Amino acid sequence: MADDTFTPKSILITGGTGSFGHALVKRLLADYPQLERIVVYSRDELKQYEMAQKFPTSKHPQLRFYIGDVRDRDRLMRALERIDVVVHAAALKQVPTAEYNPFECIKTNVLGAENLIEACLATDVRRVVALSTDKAAAPINLYGATKLCSDKLFVAANNVRGFHNIRFSVVRYGNVMGSRGSVIPFFLERRKSGVLPITDPRMTRFNITLDEGVNLVLHAMDRSLGGELYVPQIPSYRITDVADAIGPDCEKPVVGIRPGEKIHEEMVTETDALQTISTGKNLIIVPMLHGRDQTKLMADYCKHHSATQVPENFSYNSGRNTDWLSVPQIRKLIRDHVDPTFDLT
Repeated sequence: MADDTFTPKSILITGGTGSFGHALVKRLLADYPQLERIVVYSRDELKQYEMAQKFPTSKHPQLRFYIGDVRDRDRLMRALERIDVVVHAAALKQVPTAEYNPFECIKTNVLGAENLIEACLATDVRRVVALSTDKAAAPINLYGATKLCSDKLFVAANNVRGFHNIRFSVVRYGNVMGSRGSVIPFFLERRKSGVLPITDPRMTRFNITLDEGVNLVLHAMDRSLGGELYVPQIPSYRITDVADAIGPDCEKPVVGIRPGEKIHEEMVTETDALQTISTGKNLIIVPMLHGRDQTKLMADYCKHHSATQVPENFSYNSGRNTDWLSVPQIRKLIRDHVDPTFDLT
């Protein structure tokens, strides 16, 4: 069961200079005064420099910046000394880039995950929460396939932890509103040209804010038994509604789907439903742990999370969602979470 006595003193964030890393660091600094060290682990010295200007160590002495790559297991070992919690956000995540550079994507997303797991098992890390993506469910592109493989590695790591007091879990969610490379910042920039290219007018996506993503990661860190794959129940949007929200007077030519894109995203497949429970707020795919009776395992996880098992034919698809964002709601979310100066006038 969950260890109620566990109070982390140190946390390391791989890929910590990204959009999620910024949001998580901000929350940790504000709400976790007991943390003695918050380590940002990433490859880009310029991004670390810029982040250090935003969160100066003179004001936040618990904050550390550590140059390193998840491909480098020795460097990870050094960085994980006296770390209690790891949040794994490092990834190559641009779908077209991964299609064109598959080996590089595999080295970071799959071999990097293996390196991190091995390093955590060799040190005194107590909790690991890995970030996933809706593209990892029934993947059709290389990025999604590498993240599915990564998810499997983190879940299976609970089978080999032996006597190590460590728990691995995964958080899977949809498009993060305003994150780098996502559609809303792209449309906000393209609005100046008067043209918003639409890949396919049928396209839908799940939507989550950075704060909601951070909340789910912190929940997983606090409540996991080990092996859970958390999926938040969140709204969907239509790509045409996003375009109308940002540029109602813009031209909207249909340019076609890029390689590796889906019309609708899925976070829980019908096959996953056999192992999925619902808390009403989140869906949790329960692991299949070696040597454990799966019926009893489902009962244990349902009890711990106050959850019930979903129907056998259940699936969670952005196109069949029952919760949709309207054009006015999208505009409000943009002002609240992406650009406070956003104004159609």
